[in-house]
Amino acid sequence: MDNLIDGGALLRVVVVSLLLGTSIPAVFALGVRALATDAGAAPRPAIRTLVGYLCFAVVVAAVVLGIYSITTAK
Repeated sequence: MDNLIDGGALLRVVVVSLLLGTSIPAVFALGVRALATDAGAAPRPAIRTLVGYLCFAVVVAAVVLGIYSITTAK
């Protein structure tokens, strides 16, 4: 059975999947929270807007990098 499954590779895949599977949605949620405003509240500070857009840029970059790595894999 050990010849069929590479335990080290399986562990690496699980760890990377858990890290990226939780961090990318968390960064997206932070971006949504940074851009959220309460009804009737004062205007959102510029730094929150910048952080929100930066979070979305990180998520888009991660998605593009993932697609690139899948399409160029040999």
